Amino acid sequence: MKWIREIAYKLHLIKLVSILYRARVLRFLLPVAIIAFVYFEGKKQFREIHWGRMIHEFHHMHPFTIFLLLSFSMLAVSVMSTYDLLIRKHFHLKIGVWDTIRYGWIANTSNNLIGFAGLTGAGLRSILYRNREVPIGSIAASVAFLSTITFTGLSLLAWLCIISIFPVQALLNAHPWLTYAMWAIALYLPLFVLLQRTSLFSKWINRNRGQLTWRIMTASVGSSFLEWFFAGMTFWLIGATFIPELTFTNALGIYTLAAIAGIISMAPGGIGGFDLTAILGLQLLGFPPDKCAVILVLFRILYYFVPWLIGLMMAAFEFPMNRKRTEQSDNGIMDRALNIWQSVWRWPGQFAFIGEVGAWSLGKLVFASGVILLLSAATPALLYRIHFTEELVSFQIMRLSHQLSIIIGIMLIMLSRGISLRVKRAYYWTLFLLCAGSFFALAKAFDYEEAIFLLIVALLLWISRHRFYRLAIPVGIYNVLGWGLITLLITYGYYLIASHSYPAFLKHLPRKAHTTWLIDPSQHTIAAIFGLLVAWLFLSLLYMFRPKPLAVLETAEDEQLKLKAFLEKEQGNLLTHMLFTGDKSFFWAMKDQVLIPYAKIRNKLVVLGDPLGPKSMISEAIQQFQQFADQFAVEVVFYQTTPDYLPFYHENGYRFFKLGEEALVHLDNFTLVGKQNASLRAVKNRFERENFQFKIVHPPHDKQLLKKLSFISDQWLDGKHEKGYSLGWFDEDYLQLAPIALLKNSDDQIIAFASLTPAYDGTTLSVDLMRYLKSTPNGTMDQLFICLMEWAKTEGYAQFNLGMAPLSSVGQSQNAIKEEKLARILFEYGGSWYGFVGLRRYKDKFSPHWEPRYLAYPSTVSLPLLLVELVRLISRHPNKNK
Repeated sequence: MKWIREIAYKLHLIKLVSILYRARVLRFLLPVAIIAFVYFEGKKQFREIHWGRMIHEFHHMHPFTIFLLLSFSMLAVSVMSTYDLLIRKHFHLKIGVWDTIRYGWIANTSNNLIGFAGLTGAGLRSILYRNREVPIGSIAASVAFLSTITFTGLSLLAWLCIISIFPVQALLNAHPWLTYAMWAIALYLPLFVLLQRTSLFSKWINRNRGQLTWRIMTASVGSSFLEWFFAGMTFWLIGATFIPELTFTNALGIYTLAAIAGIISMAPGGIGGFDLTAILGLQLLGFPPDKCAVILVLFRILYYFVPWLIGLMMAAFEFPMNRKRTEQSDNGIMDRALNIWQSVWRWPGQFAFIGEVGAWSLGKLVFASGVILLLSAATPALLYRIHFTEELVSFQIMRLSHQLSIIIGIMLIMLSRGISLRVKRAYYWTLFLLCAGSFFALAKAFDYEEAIFLLIVALLLWISRHRFYRLAIPVGIYNVLGWGLITLLITYGYYLIASHSYPAFLKHLPRKAHTTWLIDPSQHTIAAIFGLLVAWLFLSLLYMFRPKPLAVLETAEDEQLKLKAFLEKEQGNLLTHMLFTGDKSFFWAMKDQVLIPYAKIRNKLVVLGDPLGPKSMISEAIQQFQQFADQFAVEVVFYQTTPDYLPFYHENGYRFFKLGEEALVHLDNFTLVGKQNASLRAVKNRFERENFQFKIVHPPHDKQLLKKLSFISDQWLDGKHEKGYSLGWFDEDYLQLAPIALLKNSDDQIIAFASLTPAYDGTTLSVDLMRYLKSTPNGTMDQLFICLMEWAKTEGYAQFNLGMAPLSSVGQSQNAIKEEKLARILFEYGGSWYGFVGLRRYKDKFSPHWEPRYLAYPSTVSLPLLLVELVRLISRHPNKNK
């Protein structure tokens, strides 16, 4: 039987691992593995590219040619709005035509750069339509419908490859796996035709509208075909600009297989898989690697990056700052409508993120501005512009402007996080740096394109100035290390591009051009290191992101007096006595009529229990506290909430996790009579025979008593640290606030004690600290509990609180969330770490009534990470005024 138990235990471990990893890690590792495979497969092709010659090709492009290619790229992107026009008509969405086209542009450009296969676009459309108060059912149906038609156009192009209208055999021979991928995509179109004839499609996707008419189905496939066909046309036009011999059919065939490879890779924007396949396809036709790279880079810029920047500018004004919260019921419907991409990458599937999208867009524009400044400094400028700039300013000013552009670029990258989080001080400095960056872009080599872009972003920031209201954001060591690593990698990228492109580019120029060059290629290492150090030093000195004290102040004596006066008028709860420990801060809401006690851990304010005050004011008080926390970009969570208050949290956008159950003994029914109480009766009789004494002492307690209790407490701790926050700890000032129960042996020696908490609800007596000597006889705590309950009953208390049984009755339902199912496994098999089952069984001896306790948390918070932080908060060494 032992081996059976071992197998069962291992199976539960497997289940545990499955719950932990199946939804996130495994789905994340797959695209990472594919990208790594693509990199190693394509190293040979990438090494053959002469990057300096590629930059030389860029600089020889006529501006009018660039304008024509950009115009066609904009047309190709706008064609994708036919998706939105189609679902607008099919589902009768009450959105104007221009709004529909604009929403399509925002969704599709983000999809192209981030998701590529139509997945991110579907999720972003959901947010955009929700912003216009489109019914949630219509949004879910339109998202589901759109997800089914996205690949039909590419499937049609795959069939054209199969019947050899687009010649791709050479590429298939080089990579046979593409044959299977091509056939998989090609079969999607007939599967779609069959799917839409089923009742499943009619009920869940077409909203009980029946089968699609041939007109709608043709329009759906046509919309998808236009998207992929015009994208392929853009690829061909850019390719034909550099390689006139590139035919239309060859270009469309290469694009189709590259797009399929990008989808299979599941990488953002199909990066890696698409690029390697496209370059390989062009090289197999005998074209030079440098020109193949130029085609790919220009296609990425014109079809992906520039339209995405325009989409970000549009999105910056689509979302009002004070948007109403989406209700939890809506979240549940939309979560089911969200797609695989959002399940993996979690953006933009979080609906609490709706109000942040505008600021998020501005933050990404600022980030892009910093990258553009660095790229501009890393790549050679046009010679005629350098000569023109030299006539206006000195050569030393041009070099200084080059160095300052690097510093400003790095600073903008770091400031972009403050813009995304709507920090007021970050807004002012970013606005100044954008204007300064545009000036230095002109001064270093008359780069008016970069200067205009920076000024546009500055204008967008100024127009959106009302969005920036936060005083500060929390910055921890991980934030600093993360952004330090990002800026270090970007600066290293600048060094690689600059140190390789300048010397290579110079080889293609006349010798006389070398003497007028802006910066010596050998100095790029110094410029990169100096720029990084200056940017970090400057921002460190300014304390741009240093959060203010956030009112996490010491609970001073006047606050304690205010708390006592408040409790004389208002009823407390079972956790109210913990407010006198001194390790929590108080937020007084509704003109001091509601008290919200909290402690800070990382970027969260954790409220202990339910707010105290009139129930009619609780919901508005929670909103006031949320607004207070939002000024510092921190989240509010409520720990150990009771069932009666759940509606208040629900209407303010919270989700719930069951922490366990609290054991409450109804003293009117408490008795030692009967068979089921025989063990407790035996304990009481034994301790009375051996002359053990029970005594209640009231404050003030003399120092000799506290010294004896301190000895017992130290022995009970056995070198371990005290816990805090929701638990009391041994502190003389704290113990002076309440009675203490003592258990003495026949020699009048104290062997155990328990500090009591006053009945702030008027009916309940609770135990706080319970500690005993190691040499106490078995059943000591049972005797102490029995005596306490009998004493409480004579004092007129209605119930006795035995405390929490963590994770008790959690995750038992088949439909429970996966985190609660994981908690259930921990409850059953975590005995060696924390006796969950044993604690529940011990308290069951006293026949208590079990009342659930919950954790209320915002949907934007990661629950597993939050639980870890709560453990840290409770385990944090108690320290008053911390």
